[in-house]
Amino acid sequence: MCDVPGQDKTTLFSNERSVGMSNTVAWIILAIAGLLEVGWAIGLKYTEGFTKLVPSVLTLVALAGSMFLLARAATVLPIGTAYGVWVGIGALGAAILGIFLFNEAATPARLFFLALLLISIIGLKATAGGH
Repeated sequence: MCDVPGQDKTTLFSNERSVGMSNTVAWIILAIAGLLEVGWAIGLKYTEGFTKLVPSVLTLVALAGSMFLLARAATVLPIGTAYGVWVGIGALGAAILGIFLFNEAATPARLFFLALLLISIIGLKATAGGH
């Protein structure tokens, strides 16, 4: 067993979290993390292979912020749910912005699967349980 000074072992090794963050705050943080993921994913197009300084710096800042906020939300939320929602927001947002910003395909089939992705994100949130 690992002893951490000042840490109650039952809290350290149980599913209960005592980080002082509510579920609601964790979900808000996760949503912001997902939006930052959209930002860095779209930013990759503007970095031109990380050869443009300002877009590259902004993309890396969004990436770091997104990962940091995901890690914070995951201290309260189940990691599988948090990660799935985070990736889903990023994928959905990047695909939608790709349609509008980069003239990517908006076929009925693609829009259908994007709608399924949205439903999946909502489903993960709705079935997260009491965490």
